[in-house]
Amino acid sequence: MTDRAWKTVLERIERDLLDGHLAPGDRLASERELAADLGVGRSSVREALRVLEVMGLIRTATGSGPQAGAIVIATPSGGMSALLRLQVAAQGFALADVVRTRLVLEDAVVSDLASSPARDTAAAHQVLDAMDAAGLTTGEFLALDAQLHLALAESTGNTVIAAMMAGLRTSIESYVLTGSASIDDWDAMSIRLRHEHRALIAAIDGGDADAARILVHDHITGYYTAAGLTAARPAH
Repeated sequence: MTDRAWKTVLERIERDLLDGHLAPGDRLASERELAADLGVGRSSVREALRVLEVMGLIRTATGSGPQAGAIVIATPSGGMSALLRLQVAAQGFALADVVRTRLVLEDAVVSDLASSPARDTAAAHQVLDAMDAAGLTTGEFLALDAQLHLALAESTGNTVIAAMMAGLRTSIESYVLTGSASIDDWDAMSIRLRHEHRALIAAIDGGDADAARILVHDHITGYYTAAGLTAARPAH
C-alpha cells in the first residue's frame, strides 16, 4: 500500500462528504468497488475507512448482507473538515517536524494532566493493559502505542490538542512502524516501551508534572534514536 493510494481513497470520500454527495445514513460502496473505482488495493481502502471510523464519521460492520460495509453517521464541518485535511497532509510531513511537534504537544498534554486535580487516566490504563497481551504483532503493538498517546491527549479535555494528535496519528504510526524494522531485538524494545509507558502514567497519576515531561521527552526521542530515525536526542 502506498501513501498516495491511501490518500486517494480518503480524499475521494472526504470530497463526497464535504460536497454533500454522501450524508448520514448513506452506505459507502464496498471495499471491492472502491478499490476498483479508484485503482488502488483493498488494503488502501481499509486504511482510509479506519481513519474515518476513528474520527466518528462512519461506522463499519463485517459480514455480508445489507447491514455489512460502512455507513456514514456524521457530516464533517468546521474543525472536523480541517482535521480530515490534516490527516491527508500529515503523510507528507518531514519526520523531524513530526518529532518536534510531538514533543511540543505531548509536553503540554502530560503537564496539563499531571497538574490537574481532576485528571482521569482510565482510558490510558486500559490501553496499557491491552499492550501486555501475548502474541501482539509489531504493527498491533505500535497501533496501541499511538492510541495510548491519543488517549492521554483526549483526557486533557483540550479538543484542539486532541484533534492535532489525532490528525498526526497515522503519520506517527507509519514512521514508528518503519523504524521498527531497524530494531534487532523487538521483544526487548517492547518491554522497554511498556516500562516507559507505565512510568509516565505513574508520574501523571502522582501529579509530578516535571517528571512526566522528562519521561515523555525521553520516551519519544529514545525510540526514534534506537530505530535509527534520528541521529541523536535533542537537548531537553
